[in-house]
Amino acid sequence: MTTDLEALYRDLHAHPELAFAEHRTAEIAASRMSDLGLDVTIGVGGTGVVAVLVNGDGPVVYLRADMDALPVREETGLEYASTDTATDASGGEVGVMHACGHDMHVTCLVGAVEGLVTRRSEWSGTLVALFQPAEELIGGAQAMVDDGLARRFPTPDVVLGQHVFPMAAGTISLHAGTAMASVDNMEITFTGRGGHGSRPETTIDPIVAASSTVMRLQTIVSREIDPKKVAVVTVGSFQAGTKSNIIPATAALGLTVRTTDAEIRQHTLTAIARIAKAEALASNMTVEPELLMMESGEATINDVAATERLRERFIAEHGASAVIDVGTVMGSEDVGTLAKPSGAPLVYWFFGGTDPVTYARAEAAGTVAEDIPTNHSPLFAPVIQPTIDHGVSNMTIAALEWLGKPARS
Repeated sequence: MTTDLEALYRDLHAHPELAFAEHRTAEIAASRMSDLGLDVTIGVGGTGVVAVLVNGDGPVVYLRADMDALPVREETGLEYASTDTATDASGGEVGVMHACGHDMHVTCLVGAVEGLVTRRSEWSGTLVALFQPAEELIGGAQAMVDDGLARRFPTPDVVLGQHVFPMAAGTISLHAGTAMASVDNMEITFTGRGGHGSRPETTIDPIVAASSTVMRLQTIVSREIDPKKVAVVTVGSFQAGTKSNIIPATAALGLTVRTTDAEIRQHTLTAIARIAKAEALASNMTVEPELLMMESGEATINDVAATERLRERFIAEHGASAVIDVGTVMGSEDVGTLAKPSGAPLVYWFFGGTDPVTYARAEAAGTVAEDIPTNHSPLFAPVIQPTIDHGVSNMTIAALEWLGKPARS
């Protein structure tokens, strides 16, 4: 059976699911893998799917795709746009959208496995397709490992994965070494004393303390980090108050920290705690601010030798102009967790999802940042083709680079 990959992609895009709730997506992936004759295990790490095809002796190759969507209300205007909603952790209703392209990742992995099954006479070894939950929480890969991934399934000789990116469709970016940054997402809660907005002297205003903290945090990178090093500190949420004439008792900041160096990472986290406590003290607060780590993950490290090996193969297949290196990306991933138990080399790359003509026009005008929606934007929507065909080709080529050749009779 050959899947209509474009129809599959549209369906997945229209029906996104949040982290650890990817039940429908997992069922579709499991069904496709079962139809292709793979040995399928569901519910790994919650909603993960692991499908295994043993095709003679040879290397074990892991191909990974993540499945979860984001709490973003879609604004693409596409006929297959998501209108789904879900309840978030605080009990509120949120829009749900594949704003990071994981629907494309699932589609491409399904297509790659189909192609490898069709071409099984050309290779020997074991293919393992992993459909991973909850990458957006930096927790799905660890959940699969904790559920016995290394014990229950063949040990990989290499772990391969890819991510759609706002580059021209048909291009690939590989970076040896630190491909993506570490991530630390946290919440800081300031506790003051609430009261009437007309009598601020009777209160300890947490909004002022939190606002001062937002501004002071900007000095960590600009004044404490070596300019030759890389770090990002972003305040992405500020929650406080219910009415204009009420000073609330608490205010909460949501932060994300991205670094590529362990020493810089520790310095940045220490500085955040120091600044929050100092601003609370400056506001005469009697309760220290609470710092709660929400998600944390290591940097994504590509094996140097394996990355260069695949770069040469991609160049041979697609041409040198199609294979680039955008350097270390400050976004974060948990795919490396899947390789840790075995110590297998990891190669993780980006592939373009933007219409090449549109991208070239924006690049020529110097308006890529303005005109090309990036991952996590409510406008992010990879062009269906040639993105799917290229993504399928990438995974197939990468798998065949490591799978063995069948013995000649």
